[in-house]
Formats: sequence, C-alpha cells, structure tokens
Amino acid sequence: MNMRSVLDISAYLVVGPENTKGRSVRDIVKAALDGGFTCVQLRSKVASARGMISLCKETAQVIAESGKSDSVVLLVDDRLDVVLAAREAGIKVDGIHVGQSDIPVEVCRKYLGKDSVVGLSARTEELLDYVAHYDTRYIDYFGAGPLHETPSKKDCGRLPDGTVVTRSLEELKTLHEISPVPVVVGGGVKARDLKALKATGVDGFFVISAVAGATDPLAAAREMTGLWKGRKSAD
Repeated sequence: MNMRSVLDISAYLVVGPENTKGRSVRDIVKAALDGGFTCVQLRSKVASARGMISLCKETAQVIAESGKSDSVVLLVDDRLDVVLAAREAGIKVDGIHVGQSDIPVEVCRKYLGKDSVVGLSARTEELLDYVAHYDTRYIDYFGAGPLHETPSKKDCGRLPDGTVVTRSLEELKTLHEISPVPVVVGGGVKARDLKALKATGVDGFFVISAVAGATDPLAAAREMTGLWKGRKSAD
C-alpha cells in the first residue's frame, strides 16, 4: 500500500525506550493510538539495531491490533538499516525520518521506494529561506522546532555553537505559508500550546514526553488530540 497517500501527521508520537519511564514502548504506543494519534516514529539513541527491529515488530503489531495499519504510518528515526532489516523480516515499517546530518533523503528514497514515507527535520539555521528553496521531490513532510527547549530531544534546534533556537508562532505561520510540503512542529509542545499552534496553519504537532512521560498516557493523548481538533479547551 502507498502509505504516502494516507500520511496524517496531525498528531505524531515520537518514542523510544528511554522516554517511557520504565513502561513498555508497546503500551505507550497503544495508549497514543487509542487516544487518536495518527503517526508513530520510533527513535532511540540507546537501543541496538536488533533492539530497534524488535521495537518495530512490537509497534507494527500494536498498530495492526488497533485496526490502523492502513491509516497510521510507522516510521523509524535515522536508521535506514533498521527499516530495511525489519522489512526483510516481514515487518510493516512505512518509512523513515532523518535529520540534516543523517543519511541523505535521496538515498532513503532509492532504497525504500516510491510508496514509502520520508520525513526530514528542517534546518535550524536560516529556516525560512531553507524551506522555501529546498528541493522536496524526495520528502513528504518537514519536521520543525523546537517550540520550546526540551530535555527529551536535546539536539532539537541546537546550533553548532550549542545555542538552542526556539520558534515563534509568527515564524511557524510563515513556515506553513511557504513550505511546499506539510509541516509538523514539536519540541516541548504541551496541551496548552495546541490552540495557538494550530492557528499558525501547520499540519500537526509531535511530542515525546507529553505522552510517553505522562502519568496517564491515554488521557494525555486524548486531551491533545481533542484540543487539536477543537473538541475541548485547555485548562
């Protein structure tokens, strides 16, 4: 199936074993799906390749058990080798998300094929000029941020000199207007940010700790998707 045609980045979970406060990634993903999340990215800086393949299998199973294999996209951060190995094992992994220093998007597209999803973290420096002029033929969306500085992803928005650049709502509004592909925004995003973030026109939000680190991940996921869809108001 061409998962690019059903890609929905409106509520996008990023998760790995280091983000779950000792709970299983499987349980966090299930809570997010039950709460209305539409996209899952597996991301870990500590898991081995085999560990990541196992996470892919578990997560794909959870998505299938939820009846969402044809609507929720499963991505892996950075690790093209993991995606290819998982697929070789018969695991449904739908694509990859890469950063500026990771494997080039044209290589990802070459090995994953035309029906796979490829996402790219937008450059922090000179963001608007970069997005306006980037050749997007190989990618399906930009990931941008951070909205706030966040300990969950310490490299998010970080310049080579160590400075962290956060994004204003006005800048994100302009980013949405000029980007030729959808934009998902994250980095310290909380429920209270979603009304204003949606008003910028961006296509979605991504979170790690707001769901994976929540005391009640299901309740957190439901609150965030409800706010994004305008069904409730933040406290």
